[in-house]
This record gives sequence, C-alpha cells and structure tokens, in this order.
Amino acid sequence: MIGANTLDLLREVQVPLLAVLLASACGAKARRAISARSLAAGTGPTAIVPLPMRRPAALGLCACELVLGIGLLVTAGAAGAGGPALASRCATALLLCTAAGALYLLRTRRPDAGCGCFGELSHTPVTWRVISRAALLGAAALVSVGAPPLRTPGSAAEAWLVLAAVLAELALLIALSPEAGQVMVRLGHTDPCELREVPVARTLAVLRASASWRRHRHFVTGTVPVDVWREGCWRFVVFPGELPGRQLEVVFAVYLSGRRPPVRMGMLDIDADFAADPRAAALEMSNPV
Repeated sequence: MIGANTLDLLREVQVPLLAVLLASACGAKARRAISARSLAAGTGPTAIVPLPMRRPAALGLCACELVLGIGLLVTAGAAGAGGPALASRCATALLLCTAAGALYLLRTRRPDAGCGCFGELSHTPVTWRVISRAALLGAAALVSVGAPPLRTPGSAAEAWLVLAAVLAELALLIALSPEAGQVMVRLGHTDPCELREVPVARTLAVLRASASWRRHRHFVTGTVPVDVWREGCWRFVVFPGELPGRQLEVVFAVYLSGRRPPVRMGMLDIDADFAADPRAAALEMSNPV
C-alpha cells in the first residue's frame, strides 16, 4: 500500500523531471535555430501565429522553457520552497497545458507541420501521441504544485517504489514520443554525405572559419556569393574577386562531412576563355589548400 509520504515523494520527483525536459527542449530548439540560422526553425507552434510574430514567439517559447527549467531546479529543494517554488510550478503547468492546446490547434490548422518540441527531431506531423504527451506533462506539472521540497526516500522499499514509478512514467513518455524513433534511426543508420541535407548557411559558416578563407579572402571583393551549387559531397561557392588589372571568380569547394571538413580554392579569370562551361573551368582549377 502506498503511503502519504510515498505519494508526496512521487509529486516531488516530477519537479526535476520536468526541469530536465524543459531544458532539453530549449537546447534542442536552440541547436536547430543555430544550425538553420533561423530563430523560428524547429518551433512548430509558431506556425499558427501571424508571420510578423513568429520570431518573437519562438524566442519567447525557448526563453520560457529555459527560465522555467532553471527555476524548477533551483526551487526543488528546501532552499527554494515557498513563493518562488509555487510560482515556478504554476507557470510550468500553465505553459504545458497551453502547449497541449496549441498542439491540438496546430494539428487542426496545419496537419503537415511538426510540433518542433525537440528541434529537428520533431519534424513529423503532430499526432494524438504528441498531444497526449503534452497533456501528461501538464498533469505532472499540476501535481507538483504545492508538493513539499525534494527529499531522499525514508526506506529502501520506498526508494524502489519511487524508482519503479518514475521508470514507468519515462517509459510512457517515450512511447508517446515520435522523437524516440528518430533517435533510434539516427543511431542505427547514417545517410551518406551525398544524400545528407546540409544548409547553405552552414557551409558558408564552415568556409569563413577555414584557413583557406583566411588565406585568400583578400582576393574576394564581395560578401555575397554569386553562385552556389553542389556536386556529391562537395558544395562550390563562387565569390567575385580581383587582381591588379584582372577580374576573377574565386571558387571555394567545401566538403559536406566531418567536424573539420577540407576546403579547396581555385581562381577563374573571367576574361579568359578556359572552357565553354565556367563551372567546368573552376573545377579544373580547384586545388587542395
């Protein structure tokens, strides 16, 4: 039979669990936004707000998750009990219950959109599993309101009971999370670089951080590439360039795989007739740097 102390402990453990989930969701959204160079990337519910409001809505959502996650952790123990703990838990319950409603609205208005809950992992269309997960987390946040400060179990039997309950809750959350399948697919299979989608913005960031760019940037006269194309695992980026009395095209080739991918550079004299296809000429001149 579960005693009152065990029930209180089950309510208490919801606080760190919710804190970790909120911080993870914010981190995944931030990572997706940095990768795509778009603040609204990966935040599905922003698709139902007017376009001018999507950027501040995405920023507000991520900031709320981070602040509430930190707030829950700070107020979980006896040092944070009282008003701050109550405020953090009530705000978390409000956010998660609102999220359940927003996901239902997103499913109705944009059935093709993903929830964006965990960044790029949450790209599949919203289903009742995702809505149920948000409702479950909202219920967990409501249960945590008014719970006493987090403490250690009073006995081994109580500790095992709480552990079993937490594991059962995590198993249910995983069963309701399509992201779990995405993680398993990524762990078991990696697309070859020829098929991997790599944003152009990421390629440009890798290029500008490379030694080849720093060594040859003085030849480049423009900040925006005049042409970009991809061939297999390489992406070619063309900038206008100049030498004394000569107009050039400076071609950089960036490999699309690896933590420090190789970058090659070549120059094409646009006044000379190297080949009928300037891209072919650029390829012939590309040398490792």
